Amino acid sequence: MEKTRIGMIGLGMAAAPHAKSLLDLKDRVELAAAFSPTPDRRSAFSESYGFKTCDSVDAIFRDPSIAAVMILTPPNTHLDLVRQAAEAGKHVLLEKPLEITPDRAEALVDVAARAGIKLGIVLQHRFCTVSVELAKLIGEGRLGEIVSASARLHNWRPQSYYDQPGRGMRARDGGGVLLTQAIHTLDLLVSLAGLPEEVKAYATTSRVHRMETEDLAMAAIRFSSGAIGTVSATTCAYPGYPDEIDIIGTRGMARLGGQRLAVSLHDGAELSFEDEAAGGAGADPMAFPHCHHRAVLADFLDAVDGDREPRVNGREALKVHRLIAAVLGAAESGMPQRL
Repeated sequence: MEKTRIGMIGLGMAAAPHAKSLLDLKDRVELAAAFSPTPDRRSAFSESYGFKTCDSVDAIFRDPSIAAVMILTPPNTHLDLVRQAAEAGKHVLLEKPLEITPDRAEALVDVAARAGIKLGIVLQHRFCTVSVELAKLIGEGRLGEIVSASARLHNWRPQSYYDQPGRGMRARDGGGVLLTQAIHTLDLLVSLAGLPEEVKAYATTSRVHRMETEDLAMAAIRFSSGAIGTVSATTCAYPGYPDEIDIIGTRGMARLGGQRLAVSLHDGAELSFEDEAAGGAGADPMAFPHCHHRAVLADFLDAVDGDREPRVNGREALKVHRLIAAVLGAAESGMPQRL
């Protein structure tokens, strides 16, 4: 099978798991060129992984042999870069979040749809072994009807993390813990239980950090089925703990925590599943293996080759953006927000 030639735009810390994934899948994908506006980053990336770099993003968009681009740049650049990719007819694998505001996120998805390009979003938690097993159990009805679905993300980020230029600023990142860290766990929650119907919430910048956006958010959520739950997200929880999702059903309960899924059913069955990966909850946000990024890339390549939608496409990713916007809206207004 002919290799898919791909370009990479953005060589910050998010590039590492993607570069390792490209090396793992070198039999089916070729990184034609990688770009960063910073020469030192281009040099370091080339030395670390052996990939070719270029000194202009236009060189990637103008190359007719490049079928797709990986966009790993700050969120506020995504809409413009996806527009350029759409004009060039190149598929896009985009790092989360979609963009910095709901309107810009919607516009980005629309741009890709109108151009007929594939748009895959890097929300890799859906590809974890334990996540796949939990989705299967729910789909098979093993837990019965869901009566409660909750998510908890208790990360730790030192002040030095937010001292980096643009980090945690609305103009560049669009938000704080919800849009930058919790988006992965909340996306998984939505994929398992559906999008809540109503949200009541609080969000704040705590005394732990000096930053513009929220580092602590709490919400109560209600689903159209009548199920209720909670969302708790923070980067104040030293030294950082594994993310957790609890699903309570009429036939049993499932707790997904870090790399382990534990299920207890009313019929006495006890099920347990383990994943090979965990990490990133502490001071080093990149302290995790790249296996789930590899799964995202493999699915994206399958979507391009098979002319189908990626598992996490733009429309799917918009769901978690709507939930995050509702939490922040409810916190700011003091009023419940309906989705």
